[in-house]
Amino acid sequence: MVLRLPSVAAVLAVAAFLVSGCGGGGKPRPDLLFVSTRTGVYRIFEMNVDGSRQQQLNSDKAPGKAGSFFQTDPAWSPNGAQIAYASLGDIVLADKSGRNERKLTSTKAFDTHPTFSPDGKRIAFQRGGAIWVMNADGSGAHRLVRDTGPDRSPAWSPNGTWIAYAHDYEGTPVRELWLVHPDGTGNHRLTRMNASANTPAWSPDSKQIAFSSDARGAGFKLWEIAANGSGAKRLTDSTAQEIDPAWAPTGSTIAFSSDGAIATIAVGENGVTTVTDSKNNDSSPAWNPVQPKSGSGY
Repeated sequence: MVLRLPSVAAVLAVAAFLVSGCGGGGKPRPDLLFVSTRTGVYRIFEMNVDGSRQQQLNSDKAPGKAGSFFQTDPAWSPNGAQIAYASLGDIVLADKSGRNERKLTSTKAFDTHPTFSPDGKRIAFQRGGAIWVMNADGSGAHRLVRDTGPDRSPAWSPNGTWIAYAHDYEGTPVRELWLVHPDGTGNHRLTRMNASANTPAWSPDSKQIAFSSDARGAGFKLWEIAANGSGAKRLTDSTAQEIDPAWAPTGSTIAFSSDGAIATIAVGENGVTTVTDSKNNDSSPAWNPVQPKSGSGY
């Protein structure tokens, strides 16, 4: 019998596979976090932008109320070292592996949708029907906006100038996007669509905001508007229900939930790529702010 040794190319290919699969002995770097009910409850998962390496962030129970493991609304810290998320009415902070969790809030109120300031020192969040801001260690929590009607889903601009949020007009189905400075001044209406506008997401240059709206009676679709309120336009020609946009740190791609699957679209194009299975009810994608070492982008 002749023993055939593997070629050098084959050895290198296997080595490359092992390194990429194990991260050089550590956990692979995920491109995206997202929320899924594939385990029966809402939990945070991670994956690469092409849909590979889908895995639960942390299989341990998170320290939500009553020891809950119900996790939603993930948000990365600007340096990619920590993750904030909501767990049954509390804001929780964990390291990037999903471990070392601790509650930042623990009140009778229901806290959701955390979003970091660009310097990582503060977090805006939704408390009940109001927008609040606190220090990243949970101290100094205070209400940011005082107006009539519920306010939802804050998003801090990358340049630190504005916090975008959705404002309900009570007694109507209308929900418009508004902007406010982080010190509570300059509050003003951004969209005028006479429809439901939701979950604003900033472009990396802070010039554009992606959001979901049911304007024009086509169901919820992806839209975009300039930070000065001009140029509102629909981003896709899909027939799916589209929610929860998230802009990649390169500015080239937007991830979102499309009929219960995570999908992506290249900015300036309308072709949608679906990267997870809709049967899993996936939503709330959040991009890793730290670029891949290869520099290949998304």
